[in-house]
Amino acid sequence: MLELKRDGQSLTILPETGAALGQWQVQGHDMLRPVANPALRNQKGVAVGAYPLLPYVNRIADGHFAFGGEEHRLVPNMEGCPHPIHGNGWEHEWQVAHRTDSHAILTFDHTPSDDEAGRGEWPYAYRAVMSYELRADGLHVSIVIRNSDTVDQPVGLGFHPFFHSEAKSRLKFAADSVWLTDGHGLPTEKKSCEGEWDFSTGQALEELKLDNGFAGFAGQARLEQPGGLPDLTVEADRIFSHLVVFSQPEEGYVAIEPVTSMTDALNRPEIAGRGVHVLAPGQSLGGMIRFRADVSRRPAEG
Repeated sequence: MLELKRDGQSLTILPETGAALGQWQVQGHDMLRPVANPALRNQKGVAVGAYPLLPYVNRIADGHFAFGGEEHRLVPNMEGCPHPIHGNGWEHEWQVAHRTDSHAILTFDHTPSDDEAGRGEWPYAYRAVMSYELRADGLHVSIVIRNSDTVDQPVGLGFHPFFHSEAKSRLKFAADSVWLTDGHGLPTEKKSCEGEWDFSTGQALEELKLDNGFAGFAGQARLEQPGGLPDLTVEADRIFSHLVVFSQPEEGYVAIEPVTSMTDALNRPEIAGRGVHVLAPGQSLGGMIRFRADVSRRPAEG
């Protein structure tokens, strides 16, 4: 476990648990709402506040996809779900490559073994680099993936933070469209962000249960917390053109996930803007997500 500090902020990093975050605290306020999901076997029951998603985001239907003239079959990695989810970076220990009081860089190298189990995580070799930095204006998270294989590979990136969802919490962001989903979270129908799907002026989360991907994400989301916590702003680079919102009000949290692609993007070639990025050997893809807490109107707790 690592702990970073700066300007009244502290950040707990868990290299041994997929480079996840434990907690981000700002002026005495716990900004993340750690969640333990026993269905994610390789998190080993650890409660995490955020974790990286790579080399793909969200679900791949039945673990099957075709690329480069080959058929691939991935192994399910969430109990009770036939669709592998969130890549395999979160399943492994990462190495600490650099650390200061307020900044840490972690790396993970994936080299698929020749057996079915090894290729079942992901059939291509890659290197991932995570940078966590506390700055005066908040938490900056950078994610980069490099194709270290000898052939092209399709990739996706994202970040999965959990935040507190209070009785009067409101979520505000702009997007073009939303995907309705089936019982396993796979996209079934695309709709414009109008009416009940329009979050541009904010919507209350109190009774809103969501597990949906939004396309055409404008790059900024704001979580308003009238109940006591500081308001939060999430800003993402343009590469993160999609946003997944996983709201579970009865559990007291909402996940606001900037991602580069839609759910099951590898199996949706007919959809423009699905977000699959193909890297040639040696090429990289990356971007930054910034989190800012508005503590100006909140007294510190304790």
